Amino acid sequence: MRYMIIVKATPQSESGVFPPNMSEMIAIMGRFHEELAQAGVLLDASGLAPSSQGWRIRYEGQNRRVIDGPFTESKELIAGYTLIEVRSREEALEWTRRFPNPVGEGMAAEIEVRRLYEMEDFADVMPAAA
Repeated sequence: MRYMIIVKATPQSESGVFPPNMSEMIAIMGRFHEELAQAGVLLDASGLAPSSQGWRIRYEGQNRRVIDGPFTESKELIAGYTLIEVRSREEALEWTRRFPNPVGEGMAAEIEVRRLYEMEDFADVMPAAA
């Protein structure tokens, strides 16, 4: 089972300004990701540049429209992610309980964890192979 640990954006991360303790935070997150790697569950992890450097594609019928960032609601945006592959929801929950606070210990923050769909999740809606 694959899970994505989603680090929510903040007004600071969206402004592209790194916190003063960034080197400490990178070291703490690096150690945690090393633990994930040694356990064989880390698939990928990265921080994301601010939405001002991104864009969205809006689908309107057959048309596609490019909408350049930045996007206004930082609480709805993602600042980074960690992708893990584990045997169960419980194992994913245990790893995420240990996830370092992405804005610094003692600060209010939130991460979101979502399971990725696998092809077998679509078995009931896919036509049978010939």
